[in-house]
Amino acid sequence: MTIRQNIARTARPLLLACGIALAQHAAAAPDAVVRSLLTQDLPDLPGKEVLMITVDYPPGAVDPVHRHDAHSFVYVLEGSIVMGVKGGKEVTLTPGQTFYEGPNDIHTVGRNASSTKPARFVVTLIKKKGADFFIPVK
Repeated sequence: MTIRQNIARTARPLLLACGIALAQHAAAAPDAVVRSLLTQDLPDLPGKEVLMITVDYPPGAVDPVHRHDAHSFVYVLEGSIVMGVKGGKEVTLTPGQTFYEGPNDIHTVGRNASSTKPARFVVTLIKKKGADFFIPVK
């Protein structure tokens, strides 16, 4: 066996292991941190309430596909986020910009646009009283 063949034979498993480790790292993107700010009944809309939350996206954070079954209003505070719903175009939002999701929308894209800087936004949801605000979609 030549030196070149020997290097190729020993390098393949190492390259494969590195590829698997990178894929696992990419699949393990950091989770968003969600904090509730306010829940308020809406007396003039029976059975409805408002929920206000903040969402902190660490660098590289990605949301799973989901829906809210609510009217959702997003306002970006810092950083840059990418949002999109099924059938719509992806948009990149920066501080001061907004995004809307309707009760029937499927949120297909939600992520930090940066792999090095955090992002933060506020979401105001008008939803059924007591209903979950985050519903995973498969």
